[in-house]
Amino acid sequence: MSTHPVKIAVVTGANRGMGFEIARQLADNGVRVVLAGRNREAVVEAAKKLRGSDLDVEALVLDVTKTDSISAAAAEIESRYGRLDILVNNAGIRIEEYGKQPSEQPLRQWHETFDTNLFGLVETTLAFLPLIRKSTAGRIVNVSSLLGSLGTHSDPSSYAYSPMFKSLPAYSASKSAVNSWTVHLAYELRETPIKVNAVHPGYTKTEMNEGAGDLEIPDGARTSVSMALLESDGPSGSYVHMGDVVPW
Repeated sequence: MSTHPVKIAVVTGANRGMGFEIARQLADNGVRVVLAGRNREAVVEAAKKLRGSDLDVEALVLDVTKTDSISAAAAEIESRYGRLDILVNNAGIRIEEYGKQPSEQPLRQWHETFDTNLFGLVETTLAFLPLIRKSTAGRIVNVSSLLGSLGTHSDPSSYAYSPMFKSLPAYSASKSAVNSWTVHLAYELRETPIKVNAVHPGYTKTEMNEGAGDLEIPDGARTSVSMALLESDGPSGSYVHMGDVVPW
């Protein structure tokens, strides 16, 4: 019998799609996973589905755009476990319309996108960080996107260099900001066992992408899971996809 305590993970935006699959794969690896989402019914139902496969999961209401919800969720994890080993910041939105020029996307979409994809991610991380510091090997995984890569966006041979993806300026910029936050927090925590990394899941067939993509959801989840389970000699402050470094 193992003497090591079970790892505790929180995955945001976990009631469907990529987050649900990340939670499933972590639980398959023996992690106790708390599925977090803003809709109570949806996240409870998602946890119920995974428990039906004998996986060790729980539900947690967490709206990353609401300070009170974030604080309550962190307090709940502290009450249940007293620490947090893994935080996967997966919650995100893409609300811009394909086909418009960057300057045609309304400013309100920038505010809404950044509220979830950046400010919500940062506030959630800050709320859980004291609990992650109590872990012997904390892991923070920020789900980014290749569209956050300025180098890729500037490469005419990249699929990002196209009218379709150039019509998502707010989403792309929010993910670039997530990448910047990743390296800053990794620097702060460089003398601790905590590792902070950003991941590009791949162009995955999720509802956010309206079913389009190159990868099935289980494949898209794998990079996040591998970084969540990173060994002590793994990187921190990196931006990766399937083990390969993505250009910033």
